[in-house]
Amino acid sequence: MKRRRFLWYAALFTAGCSSNNLGGSGSSDAIALETIRFSVTDVLDAATMENDFGVFREILAEVLGVPVEFVVVDNMPAATSALQLNEIDLALVGPSEYVQIRSRTNAEPIIAITRPGYQSVIVAPADSDIKTMADLQGKTLALSDVGSTSGHIGPTILLLEADLDPKTDLEVQMLGDDGSVEALKNGTVDAWGGSLLDRNTYLPDFPFVVEGPPLPNDLIIASSQLAPDAVTAIRQRLLDNRDRLLAALVDGGETEKYAGSELVEAKDTDYDPIRKAYEAMGESTFAGG
Repeated sequence: MKRRRFLWYAALFTAGCSSNNLGGSGSSDAIALETIRFSVTDVLDAATMENDFGVFREILAEVLGVPVEFVVVDNMPAATSALQLNEIDLALVGPSEYVQIRSRTNAEPIIAITRPGYQSVIVAPADSDIKTMADLQGKTLALSDVGSTSGHIGPTILLLEADLDPKTDLEVQMLGDDGSVEALKNGTVDAWGGSLLDRNTYLPDFPFVVEGPPLPNDLIIASSQLAPDAVTAIRQRLLDNRDRLLAALVDGGETEKYAGSELVEAKDTDYDPIRKAYEAMGESTFAGG
């Protein structure tokens, strides 16, 4: 179960960073630079980055006409710091990460990557008396990691939509990927919330209490320190070459996650449900757009 991790300390390891300058309005090509520094915020080591995204980096460099170098970060806060310090130009982030990073850096959404079947669900044992969301009142619900879009934020949205307060109407236990699944299997919790993929893989015999709608898309974001015309030019080139870029994501090792995906225009308002979930959890810092 690959998850986006949120370990609340900041550190940064950069791979081959160099200074760059994304062009202003006087540039004939709108993108004038020496290199683009690119990060994937849930990949925590250089070897995995190269294995999973090396092909994508090559195609991205061809599409933009600029060398692309990887920046490896230890966690999401480190990515935020790197954006603030002008050490990252572009980053591939998940929906929950985007909301947090945007609130602190005003990073610009460049393009969204759809993920078919990317949705949160809540399940319970077949012999349980939990058949509807209302039945979760007073029960225990196992979730995955704090900040995980499908394993934490998505199920929280489902609770809110059912008029259940995750802080008072039931007991939510954050148990991690494996821990949450095992807790449901051994009966130490009443229900489990997580991604549809994980349910189908690890809990196929547990019936749905609810299946949520598609979650917001992954994103490629740009540093707020890039020139607006450079951001516009990068966005257009990615859209113009969407098929090549998606094929590179799949060929590079992200087959399961991005098979059948599309590159589409990104809308900041699509992430408002995540902001509302953070606000309900008492994290109003992330509620702003």
